[in-house]
Amino acid sequence: NSSLKDLRTVATILSGKTINPEVSLGVAPGSRQVLRALTKDGSLSTMIDAGARILESACGFCIGSGFSPGSKAVSFRTSNRNFEGRSGTPDAQVYLVSPEVAALAALSGSAPDLSDPGLAALDPKRRTIAEPDHYEVDDSMFIFPGPDRNTQVIRGPNIGKPPHTTPIPGNLHGRVTIKVGDKITTDHIMPAGVRLKFRSNIPAYSAFVFEGLDPGFSARCTTLRNAGQHAIVVAGESYGQGSSREHAAICPMYLGVKAVLAKSFERMAAANLVNFGIAPLVFANPADYDAIKLDDPVKAADLRQAIEARTNPQLSIGGRTVECRLELSTRQQEILLAGGLLNLGKS
Repeated sequence: NSSLKDLRTVATILSGKTINPEVSLGVAPGSRQVLRALTKDGSLSTMIDAGARILESACGFCIGSGFSPGSKAVSFRTSNRNFEGRSGTPDAQVYLVSPEVAALAALSGSAPDLSDPGLAALDPKRRTIAEPDHYEVDDSMFIFPGPDRNTQVIRGPNIGKPPHTTPIPGNLHGRVTIKVGDKITTDHIMPAGVRLKFRSNIPAYSAFVFEGLDPGFSARCTTLRNAGQHAIVVAGESYGQGSSREHAAICPMYLGVKAVLAKSFERMAAANLVNFGIAPLVFANPADYDAIKLDDPVKAADLRQAIEARTNPQLSIGGRTVECRLELSTRQQEILLAGGLLNLGKS
């Protein structure tokens, strides 16, 4: 919620005023284009003059890689997700609000009284802020590959190359390496905050997959992978809630996870799993979830064949037969068989 219109509205509210000295106000423009437009129309100066700190046009403050609140501090944020500890401070009291409410709170130093009739003036004010006829796009900072596509990518010591995986196996053979419950978020899978410094180094970052739920997960997966077996994640309803961070699929892929079996998936989470060569399997009978235990052996003699034929695979888990559903578009079928989108793009 940091579009051009959002931040022009904030600038209008802050115009000629100064934020409360007990408050720290950070503004992260939604994109470089928004930042340029705010610079040209004077909105940026208005917000700076009011005491705002201008942050990078990125999702840093949302996932705790910048502008984290103090311990037990109250923080009003205009991002659209709010999980415990997501802001980088586990005991922070984070509330999601609109840009208008955040601006008013920054001025007063407290939560605005939303029953105040004076706040009704904000809606007409927002409507009077016109959208531009067109948005200027400046891509001059992009480095485009040349005709031979041999553009050099400079990587420091903590930036690794994108990892690749093998195509989906004909026979799935491994173990249940973790069993989690409902509403597992991408923050549960791939912790943010202090761990984000590893996000460009997948081998290092993968050591923290499911860290908050089971610190031994990464080591178990590594042992299986080194033995030539596959890791399988079992989950409840709504696996992969929250942000679309691809690391929640890249790092499990690196650890040798080949399938996630859940009662249901969030759409983006399932798409990311496919993009990195992990099969998002759904329980045909959700009650089968209850009988599965950690470290149960898992086999599927015809996984690849089922994907090729667009039929539903059948797993053997702990000696029990578990019927699964695998719903893929034609494009996703092609990606999964290749072992992920990077593999398909290179072929």
